Amino acid sequence: MRAWYKVARADEALVIVGRKAKKGSTGPASALTVIRGGGAIVNPITQRAETLSLRARQIMVQPTAQSIQGVTVDVTGVALVKVGSETEAIARAAERFVSQDKAIEVFTTEQLEGALRGVVATLTVEQLMRDRQELSDQIAALIKSDLEEQGLVLDSFQIQGITDENGYIDALGAEEVSKVKRQAEIARIDANRQIKAREIATSEETLIEQTAYDKNQAAAASDVGEARAEAEQAEALARARAEQGVLMQQADNKQAQLDADVKRVADASAYEEQKKADARAYSAVKDAEAAADVQRREADISLYQQQQRADADAYSRIKAAEADAQKAEREAEAIRVQAQAEADAKRAQAQAEADAIRLAGEAKAIAIEAEAEALKKNQDAVLAQRSLDVLVPMMTEFAKGYSNVGNVTVLAGSGEGGATTHMAGEAAMGMRAMFDTVREATGIDLSAMLQGQAIGHGISQGQQAPAAQPAPQEAPRRRRREETPDESAE
Repeated sequence: MRAWYKVARADEALVIVGRKAKKGSTGPASALTVIRGGGAIVNPITQRAETLSLRARQIMVQPTAQSIQGVTVDVTGVALVKVGSETEAIARAAERFVSQDKAIEVFTTEQLEGALRGVVATLTVEQLMRDRQELSDQIAALIKSDLEEQGLVLDSFQIQGITDENGYIDALGAEEVSKVKRQAEIARIDANRQIKAREIATSEETLIEQTAYDKNQAAAASDVGEARAEAEQAEALARARAEQGVLMQQADNKQAQLDADVKRVADASAYEEQKKADARAYSAVKDAEAAADVQRREADISLYQQQQRADADAYSRIKAAEADAQKAEREAEAIRVQAQAEADAKRAQAQAEADAIRLAGEAKAIAIEAEAEALKKNQDAVLAQRSLDVLVPMMTEFAKGYSNVGNVTVLAGSGEGGATTHMAGEAAMGMRAMFDTVREATGIDLSAMLQGQAIGHGISQGQQAPAAQPAPQEAPRRRRREETPDESAE
């Protein structure tokens, strides 16, 4: 009894068949019992126990599908599928997969790939790349009912990747990358422009401050000189005249210094204007270069898109031509097969007709040979039989002469038979005359042959009476033996 007790593991269900279900099993009259988390006694004579795995199965799908735009993409996804936890779901799964566990993965893969192709056909490539979670949810909703009918549950489904061999997705990314690079370049140019403007502004401020400093220094120096001159004039008036020339020279020098300072201020203003002009020219050149670079990149993107469209059109034409060639090849193959079948049928019909003609000729030859052999062995009997075969039609024609006679009047004789006896006598006389004619023409005595044949026939029937019943069974055996050559000939 210990060997009869079966226990299912935590990730398995025990399915028992061959007895009426107990309480808690599926259906009131089901012969299938599902046990989870426990065990039961299984009688190996009247019952059979199987275990069904309830673990989750990871299934990878990699179908090739076409979007609503006609772009062929390869979609990679992964799903987790398991047998349902409910007793009814386990029973449905057991009826279909208990003896072929791998069929669960095959069935789920087919369902996922079919649903994936159907959903991809309703979306663009941009939508596929942007809304992967929505795509996964749609596929899970599509196959949920189909899996539940098989007793299966889809735990999760995720899209891992979307690729294409024609470079369509890379082209979308290249356009976005080019846009970001263009914006970064424009930002860099703006930053350089702001830096140069700041440098120019700083230079202008420095120059203005330096000019003001120089002016203040010159004014201070002038005030100092005038103060010194006045002090010297007040201190030594006499010496003023003597030093008048020196003072005049000093005054000239001061004037030259002032002129130099003014010139330096004018040069600073010119330098500032030159810097501003250079900055404007540099900014204009950089703006022109940025615009030219943007136009060049847009032209490259447009040329690339045109090339992609041309490649796609060429690919479509090539595929259409290949499809037409395959269709023509299939049609030619169908015509050839049909012609071969018709030729085989005609050949078989001709062979059958030839075999029928040959068998009929062989049968006729066998009959002629048998007749010749019989004629050789018993010439008199055969001739008598042939004469009797001819005699019946002759007597029939002889009797037709009386059918044309309306009434017969018998004038002589009034025996007991009357007209009937007379007519029988006439017929007998006619037959004797016919027998005499045959005997004189062929030498065959039909009267004697008839008597001998009747006696021999009676003796033969008397001897063969006990063996009369098995005779009908011999005919089928002869028929089968006669049919055997035909079957071998076929």
